[in-house]
Amino acid sequence: MAVPKKKTSVSRKGLRRAGQHHKEYRKHPMSCPNCGDLTMPNRACPSCGTYRGKEVFTVKTKDAEEESAE
Repeated sequence: MAVPKKKTSVSRKGLRRAGQHHKEYRKHPMSCPNCGDLTMPNRACPSCGTYRGKEVFTVKTKDAEEESAE
């Protein structure tokens, strides 16, 4: 009966067991119900600053930044 010469490491064993689970995760963007821009699910919209119909943060525009700089 064949006997392994060296002990199989925990990481090597884990990689073998994982097999096909090491796939690249594909992210699925969805459209924001407020502005229609693409955003990630369960995240606040970066273009309008809303999450679940409530404004979470205000988005700075270029016009507002120029006025505050003056």
